[in-house]
Amino acid sequence: MEAKVIGIDLGKNVCSLVALDAAGQVVLRRRMRPGSLAAFLQRLPACVIGMEACCGAHHLGRQMVALGHDVRLMPPEYVKAYVKSQKNDDRDAEGIAEAATRPTMRFVPLKTEEQLDVQSLHRSRARLVAARTALINQLRALLLERGVTIAKGRTKLEVWLRTELPNIVAVSARMQRFVGDLVAEMRELDARIGAFDREFKAMTRSDEATQRLQSIPGIGVLNGTAIVAAVGDAAAFERGRDFAAWLGLAPRQVTTGGNPRLVGITKRGNRYLRVLLIHGARSALPGLAASSTLLGAWLRGLLARAKRNVVVVALANKLARIVWAVLARGRPFAADPVAA
Repeated sequence: MEAKVIGIDLGKNVCSLVALDAAGQVVLRRRMRPGSLAAFLQRLPACVIGMEACCGAHHLGRQMVALGHDVRLMPPEYVKAYVKSQKNDDRDAEGIAEAATRPTMRFVPLKTEEQLDVQSLHRSRARLVAARTALINQLRALLLERGVTIAKGRTKLEVWLRTELPNIVAVSARMQRFVGDLVAEMRELDARIGAFDREFKAMTRSDEATQRLQSIPGIGVLNGTAIVAAVGDAAAFERGRDFAAWLGLAPRQVTTGGNPRLVGITKRGNRYLRVLLIHGARSALPGLAASSTLLGAWLRGLLARAKRNVVVVALANKLARIVWAVLARGRPFAADPVAA
């Protein structure tokens, strides 16, 4: 069997494998369990292996690279165009093999085990933050039903807990105990989230790339470690604009009456990183707009003609491009002063 390209449709229990020869003809179709893939591919000469970038693909990809194969991971939406009619797992694997040979295909870099570990920590922290937000909203709603109003925001809730909770008399004794249980649960979530934050800070002290990213306004420990874990090598993107578009921060264009116009960002790509960059841009906007730098002058001109949230997203796009430049060039960010 002269297999040159292999497409694998990954599954939880069974994977479909299709091998193509140099002419693009199917020479093998087989189904096997994920644990048997490495042993089977070890018996084959080095070839191109295409897979969709889904759960488990990076782990299997590292095993195949160790066997000498050329592994190419692709976004599932880019593979869809190569899947023929009568869709099934074998057809998917054949479409994956064909897509892996296209010269204009965009591939996803293999992530290391350390990168996946950091991403897992970020997902766990985000889940705890969502649980804490839901708990705070439930606490505010329960007290509002009993005539106790608490302003929005975790900081204002903390102030209320310190000053007003000990003196609350508008609720029954049973509800007071229940509120105390909710507060104790919130404190436990605070401690667990704080443990994640301390771990991210320890990672930053030993990672040079994350330290360089912190020279950028709006980039801190949280979004810096998340960017390094998700991107790794900036060489995967040719330009900073490509990186910003991958995050979904690029403008989306529609045509109305024959005239093209921009209607907001695409919201594609990595949603978690996009949220972190927008929050970082919102916190850095006041200081940057008041600075005597080219970036500050650009922001002041933008604030004069656009809404503040639009400026925040535009600044997030700018920060994404700066992040790519810092990672690609290997030196910290330095803002250029305004010429006299």
